[in-house]
Amino acid sequence: METESEPYVRLATLRQLHQVVAELNTARSLADTLQTVADGIVTGLGYELACVNLVRPDGDLVVAAFAGSAAAEALITGRVGSRASWDRRLTMGEGWGDLRFIPHTEGWVLIEDDVPQWHTDGPEPRFEDEWHPHDRLYAPMYASGGGRELLGVISVDRPRNGRRPGPWGQEALQMYASQSGIAISNARLRANMQRALVRLEREQQALRASEESFRQAFEYAPSGMAIAEMGGDQHGRLLRTNDALCRLLGRPASAMRRYSFADLVHPEDVGTLLRTSAEGGRAEIRLGRRDGAYIWVSLRNSVVADTADGPRFLLTHVEDIEDRKRHELALAHRASHDALTGLPNSAELRARLSARLCERPNAPYTSDIAALDAAYDGDGYSGDGFGFDALGGRPYDHHVHMVAPDGDIDDGTKGMAVLFCDLDGFKSINDRFGHQTGDAVLVEVARRLTTGVRDGDTVARLGGDEFVVLADGLGAADAADLAVRLRNAIILPIRVGGRGVRVGASFGIGWAECGMSVEEVLQSADQRMYVEKRSRAKVHRRAG
Repeated sequence: METESEPYVRLATLRQLHQVVAELNTARSLADTLQTVADGIVTGLGYELACVNLVRPDGDLVVAAFAGSAAAEALITGRVGSRASWDRRLTMGEGWGDLRFIPHTEGWVLIEDDVPQWHTDGPEPRFEDEWHPHDRLYAPMYASGGGRELLGVISVDRPRNGRRPGPWGQEALQMYASQSGIAISNARLRANMQRALVRLEREQQALRASEESFRQAFEYAPSGMAIAEMGGDQHGRLLRTNDALCRLLGRPASAMRRYSFADLVHPEDVGTLLRTSAEGGRAEIRLGRRDGAYIWVSLRNSVVADTADGPRFLLTHVEDIEDRKRHELALAHRASHDALTGLPNSAELRARLSARLCERPNAPYTSDIAALDAAYDGDGYSGDGFGFDALGGRPYDHHVHMVAPDGDIDDGTKGMAVLFCDLDGFKSINDRFGHQTGDAVLVEVARRLTTGVRDGDTVARLGGDEFVVLADGLGAADAADLAVRLRNAIILPIRVGGRGVRVGASFGIGWAECGMSVEEVLQSADQRMYVEKRSRAKVHRRAG
């Protein structure tokens, strides 16, 4: 039966409970919240000692806050008890709702476990509900929601009135533990949010610093830089270019935004640009300047990707390689051209001939089904001149075979004429007037030969006073007419140092035909030239 004073005690307890709960919600950090929980047990609920054991990420519980004894606080704060030992305690003794009371008659078995504990000294109990120094009372704190996640355990020791708490005291402690669990959850949430905000701010600061660093590196880079669209209708369009690229191409940044590199590339380099990989691709191409000239550059690509949308932009580094390329081209030209006349030399002539000849003459075309069947060896089509169509898998002849007219009669066959030219009387010019005059004659002969042929024909100097002309698509009569025109051009007087000198020219006409080697082609033309030279010598002797 409730005594007359109990309602007043309950009312006072409610006021104290309300006050300590209000203080829970004003704590600024998780550490402050935990200490407020411990202090509230001592100041608001009337226990002499209070300890807050907080569940760590690994499941064990650590003493996170203590109130009521400075000596005990210094001794056990920060110590850890295993989850297994705590689970054992929370299943022993008497269950008072969510509370767990372990009387001293059972608690002696826990003295040696690893849970940090502290007890106030005192006399043995004199009556049944008096608190014993070794009694234990625990109030689990659970997270809000239906999962009942254990956040920690409040352990209390010795109520100030010296008695075990009655129903109302138990209810008050359980209510306080419930509110403490909510406060701890909120404090953790606030702490996580604060850490997230701090991390976000740091990331934003790092991003701003990175963007500024990139902007400065992009804008002030000594070589050209460009950012282009990836994908969509505007794929490849330049979004941003730096000053170095604008100066290199002689175009303002506002004008550059109207172009892509495909709009600026030299027509001969379009294929190279299209084959360049977006991810780490490199290419050496020519880009058009505003003045109409082209400049050699090296492009190096890298992709700027977005974690959500994938590749977004293409970052291209553009390096001016005009001087290096000019030097390389000059070296290549010197290696393949005659230093005196500027004509292709013997090695270049042989390379051009070799590119047009194959070892197997008269290879069948795709339409020649019988020939294709004969060439099929079970694993594929054998022999020179065969490839495969990428779409249909049918073989095709990717080589245009060289054929020659039958003899000197013009039978309508068009082929590559090889005109071997040897100068007559050149040695006497060298002997009479010196090598300087002889060199001037060779230069002029080279000029006249080059002027007398079509664009695409090759005039090469084999060495000494020997020249070779390659002229494709000629019949027998065409080749003979060309030889006459070139001879008539050469025999005209050549003025050197105020004097006129003359040289003659003998031509031999050979034909490049698949199945012949380069040397065989040149020897054939040389032999014909030698025959013509002997014939002309005989005619000259008879006339004399």
